[in-house]
Amino acid sequence: MKSELSRAARRARAVVLLLVVLLCGWFVLWHLARFSRGTALLAGAAGVLPWLLLAGGLVRGRPQACLAALLLTTPYLGYGLMEVLANPGARAYAATLVFLSFALAVAAIACLRLTRRRAPAPT
Repeated sequence: MKSELSRAARRARAVVLLLVVLLCGWFVLWHLARFSRGTALLAGAAGVLPWLLLAGGLVRGRPQACLAALLLTTPYLGYGLMEVLANPGARAYAATLVFLSFALAVAAIACLRLTRRRAPAPT
């Protein structure tokens, strides 16, 4: 039972890391295709820097890092929803960004649930 939970927690952590890489890559590629090189690099750096700061905690499987990842998905989700509604030319990109953000939030919640410490049963 314990090994199954730890195996599931490792898989959830791996999914979170994969989705972080996909989200950051998609964010940078979109800005490179849309803006001048300097602006795209600045926007990409601003979008990726918080994730780089969290990378060590996510690799180690710290629950605080999964919680921070969950909170960090909110701006991406908001940005994607705004672009879906307001920019017809960016709907495909924005829909992908919303999907990746939502999937990352779900994976972070799963990681948090699988790694939470259980209190001992009262005696």
